[in-house]
Amino acid sequence: MTDRPTRRDLMKPVQLLGLAFVCALFAGIVTLVSMGFFQSKPGDQIERALVIAAIAAGVTFIVVLVVVALLLLAVDPAQVGKTLDRPVLLPPDDEKTSPASDAPEGDKPRT
Repeated sequence: MTDRPTRRDLMKPVQLLGLAFVCALFAGIVTLVSMGFFQSKPGDQIERALVIAAIAAGVTFIVVLVVVALLLLAVDPAQVGKTLDRPVLLPPDDEKTSPASDAPEGDKPRT
């Protein structure tokens, strides 16, 4: 068989969920610290900080999961192992001539 990765290999669910969980945990902790959860505050402010941190963590989890999954859908599994020896952002060029040499004499840039 071929050793090309399949779409299933690229989108391992445990890795996607793990990445989203770590990002959500980070967002929750940052929210708790920024709202003063670890300081001596009244009970209603601590409860409010916990609720907002849970909301921030949940939103972050869902957003990271959806964005990473959509970005992985844009990857062609057949192109993953392919090596490129040309600039990626330039269009494929079969000829080795420059665009300036194809232009008429009056349109050539001056050097």
